[in-house]
Amino acid sequence: MAGQIFVVSGASGSGKTSLVRALQESDAKLGFSVSYTTRKPRSGEVHGEDYFFVKLDEFQQLIQDGLLIEYVKQFGNYYGTSRPWIEEALKGGQDLLFDVEIHGAKALKNHFPQGKYIFILPPSLTELERRLRQRGSLPETELRQRLARVRQEVKQITWYDYLIINDDFNEAVLQLQAVIIAARSETSQVWPAIRHAWD
Repeated sequence: MAGQIFVVSGASGSGKTSLVRALQESDAKLGFSVSYTTRKPRSGEVHGEDYFFVKLDEFQQLIQDGLLIEYVKQFGNYYGTSRPWIEEALKGGQDLLFDVEIHGAKALKNHFPQGKYIFILPPSLTELERRLRQRGSLPETELRQRLARVRQEVKQITWYDYLIINDDFNEAVLQLQAVIIAARSETSQVWPAIRHAWD
C-alpha cells in the first residue's frame, strides 16, 4: 500500500509546530518530510531530522537540477521540498507529514492532489497578536509584517481540506489525529491491500 501525504500549514503563532510534534509523537507510522533550508540550525535541531541544512550554492543547485517540488524565501532564508525523497518514501508505504506555508502546500497539491491539506488557525487575530507578543523576541516591525501576512493567508484557506482552530491544544491534536485515522480508512487505501483475500 502506497503511503499518504498530510500537509499542515498555519499562521505564525498558531501553534502549528507544537501540534505537528504532538502528532508525530502519537503516531509511529507518520514520517516527517525533511525540507532543505539555508538557515542556520537552531539549538537542538539535527541535520537530516529537522531539516537538511545546506549552503546557498547547494540550494541553488537543487533548484537548477529540478529536484525541489517547491521552494520559498522567507525571512531571509530559503526552504524547499525534495521531490525524489518524497516519491521514494511514498513508494515504500511511508505516510508523510509536511509542515509548510501556503505557497509550499499549493505546490504539493499540484503534484499530490490525493493528499490531505490541513490549515491551523488560532481563534482570532487578536489572540494571534497576543501569542506573538508573548514570545517577546519579535521586533515590532516583524510582528506587524507577520500579522499582515496572516490577513492575506486566511483568504486562501478555502482550498484546504480541513481547518482546525487551535484554541484548546489537546482538542486540536485530537482533530489532527482524526483526520489521519479517517484518511487511512478510505476505501481507496484499504481495499487494494485486502482485495486478494476476497477473490
